[in-house]
Amino acid sequence: MTLQEKIDFLGKTLNVPRLGIHASGAELSPPGSNAQFEGLHGVTVGGPGNWGRKSPGGEGKWGGVSTIPTTQFPQSVGLGETWDPLLIEQAAAEEGREARYIFQSVDRGGLIIRAPNADLARDPRWGRSEESYGEDPFFDGTMAAAFVRGLQGSDTHYWQAASLVKHFMANSNEDGRSGSSSNFDARLLHEYYAVPFRMAVEQGGANALMASYNAVNGVPMTTNPLLKDLAMKRWGFNGLIDSDRGAVTFMVTKHKYYPDMEHAVAGAIHAGVNQILNGYEDPLKDALRDGLVTEADIDQNLAGVFRVLFRLGLLDPPAMVPYSTIKAGDGAAPWDAETSKELVLKVTHESIVLLKNAARKGESPLLPLDATNLRSIAVVGPRANEVDSDFYGGTPPFAITPLEGIKRRVGDKVAVRYTSNHDEAVAMAKAADVAIVIIGNQPTCGAPFNRCSDLSEGKEAIDRKQIALEPDQQKLVEDVYAANPRTIVVLVSSFPYTIDWAETHIPAIVHMAHSSEEEGTALADVLFGDYNPAGRLVVTWPRDIAELPPMMDYNIRDGRTYMYFKGKPLYAFGFGLSYTRFKYSKMKVSSVRLSKNGEVTVSVDVTNVGSRAGDEVVEMYVRHIGSKVERPAEELKGFERVALVAGETKAVRLHLPAKSLAYWDVKRNGWNVESDRVDIRLGASSDDIRAERQIAIVP
Repeated sequence: MTLQEKIDFLGKTLNVPRLGIHASGAELSPPGSNAQFEGLHGVTVGGPGNWGRKSPGGEGKWGGVSTIPTTQFPQSVGLGETWDPLLIEQAAAEEGREARYIFQSVDRGGLIIRAPNADLARDPRWGRSEESYGEDPFFDGTMAAAFVRGLQGSDTHYWQAASLVKHFMANSNEDGRSGSSSNFDARLLHEYYAVPFRMAVEQGGANALMASYNAVNGVPMTTNPLLKDLAMKRWGFNGLIDSDRGAVTFMVTKHKYYPDMEHAVAGAIHAGVNQILNGYEDPLKDALRDGLVTEADIDQNLAGVFRVLFRLGLLDPPAMVPYSTIKAGDGAAPWDAETSKELVLKVTHESIVLLKNAARKGESPLLPLDATNLRSIAVVGPRANEVDSDFYGGTPPFAITPLEGIKRRVGDKVAVRYTSNHDEAVAMAKAADVAIVIIGNQPTCGAPFNRCSDLSEGKEAIDRKQIALEPDQQKLVEDVYAANPRTIVVLVSSFPYTIDWAETHIPAIVHMAHSSEEEGTALADVLFGDYNPAGRLVVTWPRDIAELPPMMDYNIRDGRTYMYFKGKPLYAFGFGLSYTRFKYSKMKVSSVRLSKNGEVTVSVDVTNVGSRAGDEVVEMYVRHIGSKVERPAEELKGFERVALVAGETKAVRLHLPAKSLAYWDVKRNGWNVESDRVDIRLGASSDDIRAERQIAIVP
């Protein structure tokens, strides 16, 4: 390659026609857009972010800057709420297949997918909470690794698509993110913030990262030594590293870390960055001229890009690559296939969380509804007749709203009336047998980038200032309930709300994430008992914003997450109800003594003691008794979602390796499995422990 070709390869294009290298769409895109798609919960070629115009293609049905409809799953927080890594792997596999199909059919975008987001949702005010799997490092790492495996495929030599894990790391504030610093000690670095990224690399096989906007302990991540010292030297990462869009410029204008772009580009190159997502060519040429960067430095960095391209099969004859046949032919596009629709429905079913289902005096619990006993339903609220996508969502081939799903479910025998007007909603509720109030945030705030008029909403570049319901929505809930006590609240939201009034008064509350094309179908199935909900929360829901530490306090020991939360939350991490009941019995541990290099197997019998089939999520937490260092009150170390028919018992087995109990020893600069006593706790949530045993860690 010529020097100019190498410079272009750092972000302008991954095509070198002279050498037959074709790794990105035929049409030139903004720096860093070529060869990459957004894909947090479905390939994105359109949607609110209008990503299609950033990855134009050749001629044909989906060429140019046209929108391409693609399968849209629930937002990442909803994927997390399934607590089902194998299912998430299947969803990611579908996404990878669709990315291949688009690239190989119409030469758009590429095979590098910017997903998953492995950042931790340490604070419910974070505007991008919707992109995260949750607040727990082990949980997020498990889900991220599953997503990576699904996206990249099971072939031993080639990847279906490459997973670019973002944003490395400790990126969970939006306000001031371009120049802010996330500050914390070495133990939190290794034990919390880095964990999901490490698991995505070591267990998922990811070999692409995006460096975040923020600094860590004063050093911008785009030039931070952690890229090499941690990811490369400790984890074995040797692939592609993106700067976030504009991040190199922000090192000059926001962080004030470098005096000019020439030094900033050189700093990014020396940190290992090999895909620069903003204008960089002239500053790089200046850096080469002045000796700040050498061509050998560029060669060393580009080796990581080529490792990814080799795994994608983009430098081999198509006949050698098993995924090369995924392209337009006589059959339906993958997003139109029945298998895709069935998968979306299953994921959406599993993502729905039942928060409350209380019986009124002398009555059974309100849910599930019996359509044969209903004559009329009032479906009201701002989210009732919408399927809202977020900034990183695509355009689905179809979208079933909650209203449409409910209408389809009950047919012509039940009158379903809808309005989003407050006064009409109250009147409708008063006349109906049951009222369903569907509320929640609008993921884009219904406004351009960097704007939100409602203080309780957030998105990229904007953190939430409040976590209570927007006043009009709160009043709607209260007034509808006053008109009809048989009221169900459905909260379709990207993040937690302090819905303590609803928890006290409303008999039934359901939570689900946005964006699934089958949102309405899945919701109706849950409301009418065709599907028994078993989703679990992935973040702690506080009762009041006053319970939260300051937003920029990255020391989670000051009261963040279920591990250090002070007080009793509204809903605990891991919480979710069912229409049936489960009993835990016969908990066993394979040994009460665990060697520092060993592993114990923890087993428990789970019985469905209710009257209908359902899923239970068995969650395994540990609590250190005699540690020499401060530890969390409890930590998730394993989980399994298990399906049981009424009366059925299954043995659930979870594995606990000693190395998962280690702490980061600052003096040794490494992990330390100490002699200790550990309580192993099994339960249905972090605050609902059903069985417990203690083991000793011994030399």
